[in-house]
Amino acid sequence: MHVTRRGLLTGAAIGGGLLVAWTFYPRQFPNPLEPREGEQVFDAWLKIAADGVITVAVPQLEMGQGVTTLLPQIVAAELGADWRQIGVELAPISGQYANVPLAARWAPMWMPLAADLASEPDAFLARRFAQNNRFCATGDGTSLDAFELPCREAAASARAMLAQAAADRWGVSWEQCEAADGFISHGDQRLSFGELAAEAVEYDAPDPPPLRSAPYSEEALSGETAAAIPYHRLDLPSKVDGTFQFAGDVRLPGMVYAAIRHGPVDKAELVEFNPFNARNVRGIVGAVKGKRWLAVVATSWWAAEQALDTMHPRFSVDYLVDSSEIEQRFDEALATGKPERIASRGDADEGMDQPDLALRYDVEPGVHATLETSTATARFTDGKLELWIASQAPEQARIAAARALDIGVEDVVLYPMPAGGSFDRRYEHDHAIEVALIARQIGRPVQLVWSRWQELLAARPRSPVAIVLRAKLSQDGEARIDALRTRIAMPPANLEFGQRLFENKASWAAISDTEGAADSLACEGAIPPYAIPNVAVDHIPVEIGLPVSRMRGNAHGYTAFAVESFIDEIASRNKREPLSFRMAMLGSDPRLAACLQRAAQLAEWNGGVEQSGQGIACHRIGDAETGGRIACVATARAGEGGVLVTRLVAAVDIGRIVNLDIARQQIEGGLVFGLAMAMGAGTRYAGGLPTSQQLAALNLPHLADCPDIEVDFIASEAAPADPGELGVAVAAPAIANALYSATGLRLRRLPLLSGGL
Repeated sequence: MHVTRRGLLTGAAIGGGLLVAWTFYPRQFPNPLEPREGEQVFDAWLKIAADGVITVAVPQLEMGQGVTTLLPQIVAAELGADWRQIGVELAPISGQYANVPLAARWAPMWMPLAADLASEPDAFLARRFAQNNRFCATGDGTSLDAFELPCREAAASARAMLAQAAADRWGVSWEQCEAADGFISHGDQRLSFGELAAEAVEYDAPDPPPLRSAPYSEEALSGETAAAIPYHRLDLPSKVDGTFQFAGDVRLPGMVYAAIRHGPVDKAELVEFNPFNARNVRGIVGAVKGKRWLAVVATSWWAAEQALDTMHPRFSVDYLVDSSEIEQRFDEALATGKPERIASRGDADEGMDQPDLALRYDVEPGVHATLETSTATARFTDGKLELWIASQAPEQARIAAARALDIGVEDVVLYPMPAGGSFDRRYEHDHAIEVALIARQIGRPVQLVWSRWQELLAARPRSPVAIVLRAKLSQDGEARIDALRTRIAMPPANLEFGQRLFENKASWAAISDTEGAADSLACEGAIPPYAIPNVAVDHIPVEIGLPVSRMRGNAHGYTAFAVESFIDEIASRNKREPLSFRMAMLGSDPRLAACLQRAAQLAEWNGGVEQSGQGIACHRIGDAETGGRIACVATARAGEGGVLVTRLVAAVDIGRIVNLDIARQQIEGGLVFGLAMAMGAGTRYAGGLPTSQQLAALNLPHLADCPDIEVDFIASEAAPADPGELGVAVAAPAIANALYSATGLRLRRLPLLSGGL
């Protein structure tokens, strides 16, 4: 897929040109960008055409988070380009775009025996793994961390090369030239980037690149044009008018359409179906039988879906997942299971056989509920596979498809498509395997679309969790927390996910050799930001017979709920005002304390008194130096038919902000996603099937249900932190605490309505 700014506005971009070597990237990687007519390739990140169009390569999946605006903005600001000149090209898979910070963060998944050796962001092993495996995955808010500096360096080098070309024409020093609004200027002399591009690529870039001191400041947007053109989202116009293309919008000559049926999760096998029942359905091209699925291909998707309904496929299952049994396993694990210590400070075990307070919090399996269900298009010809798919880990999708067809990875061409929502759903590649097999057997281009029921049936949910927190309080009447111990009972979800992703096992079964293994990533966020002297976090691994995966917010979505609800309960039982109780423990994190104060001020916090309907919560994602902070005040009440959340006020510190609008969108979207997790977006299982079988059953918030949302950002010069998951983490505990102040009921299970009011 090739998307340009000009394409968004007028339909196409021109191209062509030269390839120039770059000096500041590893030379073992060939430049993955190809020039079109009139284009000059300056490095792996940008091309400049003779007409002035600047095309920026984006190696991350656009799934609504705005990365196809954010990275081009960084290039434009550093380069001195006019925003109206900028286009986007979804980058091909290459080690050039390795996401090293994500590889380091996920070291326990791909290097479980020695994860500490690769867990530092600059660790050699993480860099080697990411580059050698072309690991350009999108996730955990690492896009800025991974690619801001390479984008700036690329743009700064190109700017210097353009300035050198202009300076030689004018007979001046290139350091005296200015770059702004798409022009290089010196006094009254001015030349456009397009006019200079063909000459500029012949110059050597300075080493190190001459980075601007503040490329995103208002002062850096010099010139009348730049001041009039803010960094609007590049994907917005086409999303509004419907021309933006997702995987389901792909159309190929001779293409046919596939629908599919899966059995219940965990080792279901297809045992029987009746093809003759579909003989009266018009347009059928053929049927393809997989070990765990049945697909029908037709000239329309609806015809294929109708045919499958008549065939009545039946599956055999070794084990039928049931939520009541999962809860029983959690009960047993918390009572008698062997805890594995994940993190600690001080001694949080002493006296915990008789804690001052011990409470349990439960979370149901969470479903992603993306608007776009799993969709992929494939064409298999002459032993080579072309694949149009949205993937957060595109190289792993290529490997999975290649192994399914028993061909080399080099024979799989993946065209990256944007996702109609992901929430980490697009790490899984079952549909890539299925569409590859279907296309090979049918011999024609095929588009596979999972129905909503198949999405809920076959997709792996976020793991259910049971969390027990125990606290010992000071004996001086101040109710300070002296010790806090958290025990989390759940499967080693990230280790299961990691084996599927990095070993590409085409199976829905839980990976057996992760059973009993401790999962540190499953406990993220359980160490609170408060200055509690004795803290410990334990993981009790539990095999539940349900394959699970990652979901937006991940561990923070349940650890923040448990911790912040527990903190509120301690304050309430000891007649402490919730805000001041938290503030007293935040002396070591003044940034989070500032967020709490700001949120309380904006929400006109009244202390969360009885029947006020206000609740407060805060959370930090990341370490004390670089982590993002958020505090939220929710206003909620019990209403007809359930709970009504009327207002969410958040104060956020994410360090230096690159794009304020996108940051605000991410916080607002995270709060709405967190609202969905608090009110619904979960399912139970009975007889191997999810009990929520359509979107309407998930109690997702409608537009009319969304509260007034106010977001304020704390000014900070700290390193940028990702805003995408902060709102998800803090919404549920703030809402739960608000419901307590409104109703007097403590709800300790997500979704909050699963147990009723």
